[in-house]
Amino acid sequence: MPGRYGTVPRVEQGSGEGARDTAGAEGTELVVGEDFADAVLVDQEWQDTEFRECDFTDADLHGLRTRNCVFTDCTFRRADLGESAHRATALRSCTFDRTVLIGSTWDGCSLLGSSFVDCRIRPWTVRETDLTLVGMGRVVLTGSDLRGIRFREANLSDGDLRDCDLREADLGGARLLGTRLDRADLRGARIDADGLVQAVLSEVRVDEMTAVAYAVARGLRVD
Repeated sequence: MPGRYGTVPRVEQGSGEGARDTAGAEGTELVVGEDFADAVLVDQEWQDTEFRECDFTDADLHGLRTRNCVFTDCTFRRADLGESAHRATALRSCTFDRTVLIGSTWDGCSLLGSSFVDCRIRPWTVRETDLTLVGMGRVVLTGSDLRGIRFREANLSDGDLRDCDLREADLGGARLLGTRLDRADLRGARIDADGLVQAVLSEVRVDEMTAVAYAVARGLRVD
């Protein structure tokens, strides 16, 4: 059925239990509990649409473009979001499990509280995006430009962030146990000294303030 988000099927490719109405925020269409599993929605353009508790398992969303959309508690298990582009879109508490995100672009977005498990991500372009409270344990983002990204209280344990540009990023409260930060640029980043102590470091670039905090956390006395 044609709509603001292209030709997304209403119930034909789903379980028939979903609901669509216009009860979202002003000017926003609302889709609740709809099953888009196995749907082929390549190169769609969606805007001003809110999805709640929708299932996109195994959906082909390659090249999807979203603008001013909201996804809450949605599942993207094994979905293909490769080469997709998202602007001013929020994905709150969504599940990305073995999802393909290669070549995707996120500009001014929020992924608050979402979880990523065994996803294929690189190359990944993110700008002015909020990744607060995301679960990204064991994520591989080697060499990515993550400058200014907010990872506050995110779980990045055992992740691979080698050679990443993390200048001015907010890593306050982030879990960095076993996270590889070799040759990463952390100048101007907000990061807890305890996090640095837990991470794997080699040739990391930091500013003076971070260096002092790290030394103190290691038990050194700085006069």
